[in-house]
This record gives sequence, structure tokens and C-alpha cells, in this order.
Amino acid sequence: MEVKVMTYNIHHGKGMDRKVDINRIADVIAQSNIDIVGLNEVDKHFSRRSNHMDQISILAEKLNMYEAFSASITLKSKKSTSLRQYGNAILSRFPILSKKTYQFDFVPGLLEGRSLMQTSIQVNSKVVYFNITHLSLNPFLHRMQTKFIMNQLTENPPSIIMGDFNMRPESEGWRKITRKGQDVWHFAGNGKGHTYPSLQPRLRLDYIFTSNNIEVTEAEVVTTHPKASDHLPLKACLHI
Repeated sequence: MEVKVMTYNIHHGKGMDRKVDINRIADVIAQSNIDIVGLNEVDKHFSRRSNHMDQISILAEKLNMYEAFSASITLKSKKSTSLRQYGNAILSRFPILSKKTYQFDFVPGLLEGRSLMQTSIQVNSKVVYFNITHLSLNPFLHRMQTKFIMNQLTENPPSIIMGDFNMRPESEGWRKITRKGQDVWHFAGNGKGHTYPSLQPRLRLDYIFTSNNIEVTEAEVVTTHPKASDHLPLKACLHI
């Protein structure tokens, strides 16, 4: 079965014109015609910067998709009973059966606000693991996080890990992950696959990795509405 997936760092809806507009993010996702999308930098009642919106619930309602959210940062609010949260999310046209959050708190006393969310999704007759993460810029922490997420790439059930990895192709982290799984761009992309910054992309920071029992047929950087975020989305067609 063909499944269209996408990863997108939405920068809490703040575009390159400095405007926060979650409707533009919804339009990018809708026009991409995907089945499952992983999102980074999602706000949930977080602060005035995004008008205290529950961004994932708004997107799920607008797009008529199932939702799962995982907080990388959680703060208490003095003015509301709602927790202030920021993290990763998944939207899916297929039912989300479960979710689990792994906080990257490997170093005692160091809370950087990074995590991985794993969901199990019922894709017709198959259960598939879809993971979304946003890795650290710190080289030491990045190595620890990469080592952890490698263990989430499993053949049974088939699995996908996507997100903003803050690394370059052929880097140490990339080589470690691709010894166990597939970089969709390496198999099916054309060109350099740059996703950042969105208006004049010169870095490939956003990735979709799959277990080896998934066939990758297409990969593309989505360039509609490049002002909607500081990243461009990466999309892939998979046979699962």
C-alpha cells in the first residue's frame, strides 16, 4: 500500500514575514495531499508568541485528521489551568492507536527540551510505527540522541523516523542511522534536498528515515508557501 508522509518544522506558525499564521501551515499540509505528517516546534497554550493557541488541535480540526502531541517543554501557567507546552506532533488520516514520549534527559540536571514521540498507526491491515523528533545542535547531545533513536527503527512492525535532525548528509550521525535504515532522499530524491532556510534553502536538516522493509518510491521538498515557516517540508511516498 502507498502511504504519503511528510515532515515539517512549523516554527510555531511564525513565517519568514514574522507573522504567526497557523492557517498557512494548514494550507501547506492540505495542498501536499499527504496521509501522515510529523511536525516540529508546535505550541500548545505556550505563550503570547502564538496567542496561546492549541496549534495541533486547530490543525487537526481544520484538516480532519487524527492527532498526537508530545511535549518537549512543559511549563505551568500563572494565569491559566492549562499547561504551557511546546514539542512535536503527528497528524494522520489513519487511526492513531498509541503514543509514547521519550524525553532526551540523558544528562542529569540538563533539560534542553528535546524528545522523541513514537506512535503506532493502523494503516489498513498493518500497524506501523511513526516517530517524530527534533535533535539537539549540541554535538555531544546529538550523538546520544542519535544512538537512542536508532533503536526505534524496527523491521517488525515497519517503522519511520522523521523530523528536524540538525545534521548534514554524510555526517557521523547520518552514517550511523543509514547503517540500519534508509534515508528517503538518498533513495528517491533529486538535487540537494535543502530545506533550510525556506526562502533560500542551503542546508538539508529535515529527514525521513525508514526501516529497510519499506520501499521508497518518491521524495520531494515541498516549495508551496515558502514563507509559512523557516523550514520547507520534506515529503515521501512509501510502499508499506
